[in-house]
Amino acid sequence: MATNTYSPLGRGFFGGRIVAESVPANSYLTFHPRFQGENLERNKKLYLQIEKLAQKHGCTPAQLALAWVLHQGDDVAPIPGTTKITNLDSNIDAVRLKLTEEDLKEITAVVPLNEIAGSRTLDRLSHLTWKFANTPTKEKKTGI
Repeated sequence: MATNTYSPLGRGFFGGRIVAESVPANSYLTFHPRFQGENLERNKKLYLQIEKLAQKHGCTPAQLALAWVLHQGDDVAPIPGTTKITNLDSNIDAVRLKLTEEDLKEITAVVPLNEIAGSRTLDRLSHLTWKFANTPTKEKKTGI
């Protein structure tokens, strides 16, 4: 899982519907590289690993993904989007998950960045990513 806080549920991927069913024909995700053909099949295998870990922690894969992001530091917050109140309530419940360092390492090991298939943005939108922004570097705290 990436520490990027935008779309921490992988554009709905960790909600599981796309894994259990398929990408709806009228969805913009049909154009997304991670949801096409072989990429989707490879990513489904990663989802199934997260699903097993979520069961171990007594939560949903989406809650585990959000909890993982929440544990990345005090300056990191997930920004999930939803259109359903039940999903919002479930997302809020992710705050209750307390993950240990070992848990975080296990989750990271199950979804190594180099095994996620497909780019995270559409090629035609890549020029709009943070890589092209004029963002200042983070200053170190000095304790003064």
